[in-house]
Order: sequence, then structure tokens, then C-alpha cells
Amino acid sequence: MSWRSQHAVKSALPMTRIAEAVRLLRAGALVAFPTETVYGLGADARNNAAVEKIFRLKGRPVDHPVIVHLPDASHLERWAKNIPDAAYQLAQTFWPGPLTIILQRHQDVPAIVSGGQQTIGLRIPNHPVALELLRAFNDGVAAPSANRFGHISPTTAAHVRDEFGDAVSMILDGGDCEVGIESTIVDLSGFAPRILRPGMISTAEIAAVLKRDVVSGNEIGRETPRVSGSLDAHYAPRSPLQLLSADEIAIQVQRAITSGQCMGVLAIDGRSPELPNIVWQSASGDPKVFAHELYSHMRKLDAQNLSLIIVQQVPKGEKWSAIADRLKRAAAGSGGAE
Repeated sequence: MSWRSQHAVKSALPMTRIAEAVRLLRAGALVAFPTETVYGLGADARNNAAVEKIFRLKGRPVDHPVIVHLPDASHLERWAKNIPDAAYQLAQTFWPGPLTIILQRHQDVPAIVSGGQQTIGLRIPNHPVALELLRAFNDGVAAPSANRFGHISPTTAAHVRDEFGDAVSMILDGGDCEVGIESTIVDLSGFAPRILRPGMISTAEIAAVLKRDVVSGNEIGRETPRVSGSLDAHYAPRSPLQLLSADEIAIQVQRAITSGQCMGVLAIDGRSPELPNIVWQSASGDPKVFAHELYSHMRKLDAQNLSLIIVQQVPKGEKWSAIADRLKRAAAGSGGAE
């Protein structure tokens, strides 16, 4: 998968829809739109009242920052200051694409988008609808995932409607999200680059561009900026979720059949067995396909009102690290846990 694969593709949406979305954003309304990662809940990032609507609708803590989406890299200087060369190198390589760069926030940028911090997260999404919207708006759009805070992220317009109904002024339907999980977040606001959230752009890919070591946030003894998706409990279904090995799943399934417990399973095995009381979803062994389908699988299982969802533990290694991160946080927050 090329991170720029959709860059030159024209949106199938009529320009009248884009123009109406721009009008709504400029009026302070919320517009949901697709990116290559997940659907975003967008507001004019320079409009405090509009961004406050995002926090209220999602139930998001006000100190939890949102990512600002830009039309192109020339807008960086309007949103950040003291921008290092590394930021331009990464932007040149990975933008448009699923990479968010943390930089020092420009003094003219409202603090609300940063949760009151002196840093800001910026990215250019790689989706034709998002790019047309951002270029027509010609400024930054604050857009966390378009779901209730802590719940499973949306990867289709239908998921957004399920979350918010008519509470969002417009939902731009751009089909399924290609990547399917949130962007990698790299912090360049300090003296050394570090990954604050893993994504499908790997640490090794970033290190290769920068020609230096890149570490995770907890490997450096300095304060870490708060970023989207960094809480221990996140991306969570309403049903309890457990991560088990294939052998442990077999044991749990047998127990559920015997006891009559209704249970969901997401397993990497290619099977779709018909078992009493068991809702079985088969996941791909390819990490890119697994990521693309993950939240859709989780939402389908969660809609069944099951007593338990079991997800097979994914393989170890960097190709699976972002998926493992999302599943760990989903398990921690599942079933209404905090």
C-alpha cells in the first residue's frame, strides 16, 4: 500500500457537497469527513466555539488535544513555530498520509486544539474527499475520530451516523477508510524524535528518512505531550473484550457452547464455523488487511450485545505493533471499564 495512492484521485462527491461543507465549517458547524485512517469530526480549528462543539458532542476531556488537518505543507508555518528540518523531511516523504507530527504550537493558534499545551499535532490526510475539503476551506480543520470518546473509531459514514445521528451538520461519505486505524504520531517538539502513538507508518520507516534513531515516548526521561489515543483505555466496545491465544480461544468457545453463553470471536484462521451461541468473525493474517477491517469487525460484534468478545492475540513484531496497541487499549476500556 502506498501512502500516496489516493493523492491524485478525484473525489466522487459533487463539488456542491464540498462547497456546502466549507460553508458549514465557516459558520462554526461540525462536518464529518473520511480520511485514509478513520472518519474525522471536523471543525474550523481557529474557531474556539466550533472546536468546543467537538469536545461536547464526543464527551471528550478538554485537556485531550485534537489533530489539525492541513491542505498542504505550506500551511505548517501558520500552525507551528521553530519547525525542525526533520518535520519537512517527514512531510515530504509521508504526506499526504497517516502520519501526525507534533511540533511547537504557533502563538496565534487557539490553545483549545492542543488541550492547553504548547505543542500541536498536524497532518495532511491522504483521501480525495478530505483533500478537496481542506483545499477548498484553505485552512486547518480540527478533526478527532467521529465517535463518542473512547469508543470504537468509525471507518464508514454509516458508523458515524450510528454514533451521532443528526447531531452532525453534514457527513461526507467517502466509502471505507483505506488504512483503517489512526495515524502514527511522531513528536518533533523536543531534542529527539519519538513515537507517541504507533501506526501503519513504522518507527523503522521514520528512522530511515531521518537517518537517526527514533524511540518511543516512554524511553526518554522528559515530559511527554498528551496526544490523541494515548489513554490506557480507548477504541473500546461496550461488550467486554479479552485478548487470548488460539488455544485459549478454543477452550473458551467450548465452555460457552456448554454453558449457553453468547460470545463473539475474532480469529486469524480463515474459518467461519457455525457454532451455537458463537458469533465468529474471521480476520486476515496480513497486518494491513487486518488493520483495514479491525474496527468494522469490532463494531459488528459489539452490535450483537454479546456477553463477551474474544480477539485472538496478534503476532509480535513492528508490522503488528499498532494493531496490538489498539487491541490492548480496547480491552482495557471495554464493557464500560475506565
